[in-house]
Amino acid sequence: MQYVNTWRAVAAATGRADRGAAEDGVRLAYRSAGLDEPEHIIWADSPKAAVRAVEELAGAGRSVREEVRTRPWAEERRRMYDELGPAGWSSLWSATGAQLWETTAALADRIRTGVVAELAIRPEDEPDVRLVLLDAVLGQHDAAWLAAFDGRGDRLRGLAEVARNAGWWWPYEHAVVISERPVVLHRDEAGRLDRGDGPALAYSDGFALYAWRGMPVPVEFLDGLASLTPDRIRGEENAELRRVMLEYYGYDRYLAESGAEPVHRDETGILWRIGMEGDEDVVMVEVVNSTPEPDGTHRTYWLRVPPRTRTAKEGVAWTFGLDGEVYAPVLQT
Repeated sequence: MQYVNTWRAVAAATGRADRGAAEDGVRLAYRSAGLDEPEHIIWADSPKAAVRAVEELAGAGRSVREEVRTRPWAEERRRMYDELGPAGWSSLWSATGAQLWETTAALADRIRTGVVAELAIRPEDEPDVRLVLLDAVLGQHDAAWLAAFDGRGDRLRGLAEVARNAGWWWPYEHAVVISERPVVLHRDEAGRLDRGDGPALAYSDGFALYAWRGMPVPVEFLDGLASLTPDRIRGEENAELRRVMLEYYGYDRYLAESGAEPVHRDETGILWRIGMEGDEDVVMVEVVNSTPEPDGTHRTYWLRVPPRTRTAKEGVAWTFGLDGEVYAPVLQT
């Protein structure tokens, strides 16, 4: 677990790279692959700037990503697989890399998408940008698989040193381009990019990604969240953006201010339904905690339930994984 926590911190690290340590790691990775050390190491402020720098390289030679990253990883994986056996390798991966894989892979995909969107001005430019991105070693965002090998040999030590100290990097025969790490990273409890008042991910040169609960949103959309009204929410034609607006505004607040009427009530609570043009209805159950707060008041909760829900009891039962017919609480809390 110590390796998982260490590499989770690497994947989420922000702030200026340790350039000296990263460059030492690059040279070690080249030597470990049996290559001459690169003649030039060029720094860029973001993956976007790094792609531009790669496009402008002259005399860098071919990409050596296969020798520096892909082949050593494959050979070490085979060694560990043979040493531990199928069950042992599966157990090791489950306890290490699998803990980080989903969030880091999703973040890397978002960065790639953002770089392509900003650099591929014309549709015909997109393949060239994607080809450059294929040459990248992901540095800190290779944390998932590096966690699985930590403490189990020195073959990947150079790659690990770059990852601990820098962002993405591009290895060529005679030159390397390395990106700085982001300066801003905001994620929700599920590890998705998430921020309502600025970029969820940003680099020092201004390259940034905006998202709410993992969904990409335009910066101008975020600027308008602070002044939302029920009419503005209803008027949004994009169903996904309208859903973001509702989450930000608060379903309970929207219900209270939009003049919504309850569609069912019983001993468990009140069922509310918001019809959304071009999207499924938003259905909520309003329940009151029977245990009083220290000041004697009873707290109200709003639970979102599936659109098919027809009664408050059915909705509350669904939150417990039960059918409405069998839900019969002995004691309310």
